[in-house]
Amino acid sequence: MTNLNRSQFQAHPFHLVSPSPWPIYTCIALFNLTTSGVLTMHGFSNAGLYLALAFIAVVSSMSFWWRDVISEGTYLGNHTLAVQKGLNMGVALFIVSEALFFLAIFWAFFHSALSPTVELGAQWPPMGIEAINPFELPLLNTVILLSSGVTVTYAHHSLIQGNRSGTLYGIVATVLLALVFTGFQGVEYTVSSFTISDGAYGSCFYFGTGFHGIHVMIGTAFIAVGLWRVLAYHTTDNHHLGLESSILYWHFVDVVWLFLFVSIYYWGS
Repeated sequence: MTNLNRSQFQAHPFHLVSPSPWPIYTCIALFNLTTSGVLTMHGFSNAGLYLALAFIAVVSSMSFWWRDVISEGTYLGNHTLAVQKGLNMGVALFIVSEALFFLAIFWAFFHSALSPTVELGAQWPPMGIEAINPFELPLLNTVILLSSGVTVTYAHHSLIQGNRSGTLYGIVATVLLALVFTGFQGVEYTVSSFTISDGAYGSCFYFGTGFHGIHVMIGTAFIAVGLWRVLAYHTTDNHHLGLESSILYWHFVDVVWLFLFVSIYYWGS
């Protein structure tokens, strides 16, 4: 007769995470990053080196933490359907929080644009600001970013259908288009006739487009990790939560850019 210990069995489908050093390590690294960033802005000596080391610490903590998550989901089988549902909900709530962040940026823009104050010359764009032509580089960037949304959707459908080569081609094309978009955004900043210090218009323009650019860089890294996981055979047609999350995030970046193009580049100019 075999005696079974009940403590060896789990009566629920959820994943109880093992003790991990990465949360507290990430907190310390982020605290150092913000502190060193402020010191760098105020011109403290050697603060730049401190900032670089803190950034390396943050990237390291993120990498090790997500390595453990990948191991739990891919090799240990801890990401059951119930866990995947919870993770999907977490990604959706994160994107909602990002949407509210950009809502605050648009609020600041329209607050000044719809009723320009006397200090702005009662006009928008203010006197002396030469707005960027929306039908030149911004329109080209819009086509590039929307094209990347098409290629990443193609990659997703190819993965679901078991078409590995189509998935790889779609993700590679998406990453390349994202890099081209980021490069053109940098070119736009270098040829612009105004800076972030040029009043409310410069602040709103660079705050909105700059933070969108940061989101594009994060999304590019997100999708690139998904590409690596596809190459490493981590994903299947019905279990690819990380790649699916990156695609959802990328579509959010696309939608935000459409709002930016229509409101700040076209209407705001």
